Amino acid sequence: MARKKIREYDSKRLLKEHFKRISGSELEIKSAQVTESTNLNELVDKEPWLSSTKLVVKPDMLFGKRGKSGLVALNLDLAGVAAFVKDRLGKEVEMGGCRGPITTFIVEPFVPHKEEFYLNIVSDRLGCSISFSECGGIEIEENWDKVKTIFIPTGESFTSELCAPLLATLPLEIKGVIEEFIKAVYALFLDLDFTFLEMNPFTLVDGKPYPLDMRGELDDTAAFKNFKKWGNIEFPMPFGRVMSPTESFIHGLDEKTSASLKFTVLNPKGRIWTMVAGGGASVIYADTVGDLGYASELGNYAEYSGAPNEEEVLQYARVVIDCATAEPDGRKRALVIGGGIANFTDVAATFSGIIRALKEKEAKLKAARMHLYVRRGGPNYQKGLARMRTLAEEIGIPIEVYGPEATMTGICKQAIECISAAA
Repeated sequence: MARKKIREYDSKRLLKEHFKRISGSELEIKSAQVTESTNLNELVDKEPWLSSTKLVVKPDMLFGKRGKSGLVALNLDLAGVAAFVKDRLGKEVEMGGCRGPITTFIVEPFVPHKEEFYLNIVSDRLGCSISFSECGGIEIEENWDKVKTIFIPTGESFTSELCAPLLATLPLEIKGVIEEFIKAVYALFLDLDFTFLEMNPFTLVDGKPYPLDMRGELDDTAAFKNFKKWGNIEFPMPFGRVMSPTESFIHGLDEKTSASLKFTVLNPKGRIWTMVAGGGASVIYADTVGDLGYASELGNYAEYSGAPNEEEVLQYARVVIDCATAEPDGRKRALVIGGGIANFTDVAATFSGIIRALKEKEAKLKAARMHLYVRRGGPNYQKGLARMRTLAEEIGIPIEVYGPEATMTGICKQAIECISAAA
């Protein structure tokens, strides 16, 4: 699975939209999103409660500790919200060592409350962990000893007996309400393919649970079966992360194809670059370079999969090679063109696009003293590898070519030895 963070606004939207279908009862959640393009008058027409109640406003930017950082305003009217947003929209802040502009806010009703509860659900390979505490809020870390956790194996029903340890210290008059709430949220968590969900805190309003602060992550590989349930979902970049022009170009290609094309620059001056087929394989290659002590030389993370056509691979490879050969400094560099053993992708066909790009970029490759390391298996791989060996002779660039008899991690070691060797 691929865990992708979503905004608090979308977490609450999904909870509100699907809670009644799951549990039979409604949650009276109200929230609105404000960005640079938001017209407040139009927003009020759509959400009339904005002009008739006291409000809370805070950034919705995938970072926590907003309250402790003075980025939450309480008990405002709409004019106060507008002023708060105006003063901070586009302004850079530093959170967790990352700097970036605030571009998105969430606005909600101000909810006076006494109780603050904590709820967290997270999935792993074997099931889900559910954590609960009646001491939620901004001091949750200081009260972590009061958090209770249970584990539900995949496929096992979430019964009252399993839930009981979480609620053991709750007053009897609210225990039933909170038990039913946790069960419904867990069912929704599974139904919508959440991988992480946290409410810190949620409270009770007129005896009904109400999430005050919420974080969520979805398994984006489940989008094919959830696109109607999720609606217009957004997977924002991590806070402080801005796409470069090359990354934006690949992102645009990715959105237009049924295949998967991913590219992230990690170190523009790195001397080890990758162009790897398959999401799992791409992680193995990147992790191996790091495990061997050369993470600082890894230029990028790259992955293509889902049988992209030759033209898509050509455009993709051009971008990777341009970045890998930029600003030559006389030292050797390595480009790992790897992958696992494909199930259905025609290796020769995808290699055709890569070979065309390598021919086009011959001068750049030579100027950067680039050495290529190729490892691939799958349908038609012998033909693809043979073409790579022929290419080495045609353009005069060192290319080591291997089939599935070689290990994926082995060519990473060779690439490292190449850039470590004396000139």
